[in-house]
Amino acid sequence: MIIVMKPNASETAITQVVKLIQDNGLETHLSQGKEVTIIGVVGDKNKLVNKNIELMSSVDKIIPVTESYKLTNKKFHPEPSRIKVGNHEIGPDTLTVMAGPCAVETEEQLLTIAREVKKAGAQFVRGGAYKPRTSPYSFQGLEEEGLRYMQEAKKETGLNTICEVISAQAIDAAVKYVDMIQIGARNMQNFQLLREAGQSGLPVLLKRGLAATIDEWLNAAEYIIAEGNPNVVLCERGIRTFETATRNTLDISAVPVIKSKSHLPIIVDPSHATGVWDYVSPLAKAAVACGADGLMIEVHNDPEHALSDGPQSLNFKHFDELMAEMKAYIQLAERKL
Repeated sequence: MIIVMKPNASETAITQVVKLIQDNGLETHLSQGKEVTIIGVVGDKNKLVNKNIELMSSVDKIIPVTESYKLTNKKFHPEPSRIKVGNHEIGPDTLTVMAGPCAVETEEQLLTIAREVKKAGAQFVRGGAYKPRTSPYSFQGLEEEGLRYMQEAKKETGLNTICEVISAQAIDAAVKYVDMIQIGARNMQNFQLLREAGQSGLPVLLKRGLAATIDEWLNAAEYIIAEGNPNVVLCERGIRTFETATRNTLDISAVPVIKSKSHLPIIVDPSHATGVWDYVSPLAKAAVACGADGLMIEVHNDPEHALSDGPQSLNFKHFDELMAEMKAYIQLAERKL
């Protein structure tokens, strides 16, 4: 449940309510907005029966929260979150662009791509060092060597870095090299990995599962935040449907739905959603137009010879064109790169 304090509630009154709740064995999460203060309560609310919280002079009302996710819920945190990553903030005022290869192949390849995507306006370079693939015979990534290349790309370009992790060991390695970790679609409900990510101390990008509902996705984010890490960004990357014209089906409606249910930022990955580079540009623009907080786009210096996901990767020319064309959409969305 959430306790809505009266607009004139003093700090002392708020502290009294928080203390009462905690003294009865429940957790509290304080959200102080410009106009109203909300106290989120997590735990067995039956312990508060007969405590008459609603009769306290500083309390405006008590609202039950029926959804199973609490900490990701907009009712707990009405203001949209702003997630600080390195020198950049992901949130409602900015349009964040993460761009780079699906897989880190060589140091030279990654540095070349990082220079180009920065020149075009991206704030992050993305690159896969650990590649969970459908086939065990496909390229599986350079692992920690790839992470070191990510670190070198940051040193040279100043771009923030993000890389997918697939195990606790990968997280232990990633924290030494990158600014943000990603939980991929296949691991969205790997609950132990989510807990490990929550304990990592790094911001987390959580991709939607292959056939996950939005409520399942938000509950997955809850696992991360419940470990004490509020720095979570969601990523819509398409879901599996009966359609075969694209790799997945981009659920563009997920953006406004998430905005109505949660305070967490949401970005869109049109590359994995479509699997076809030619479809990336129109869907990227659609994502910005409907309120996404950012984009994740695969860019490669030689897509035809990429070791992973070449068909959905933009070359430098196409990425430059997309970034130039998006300026009007970004302006209409009242955001800035």
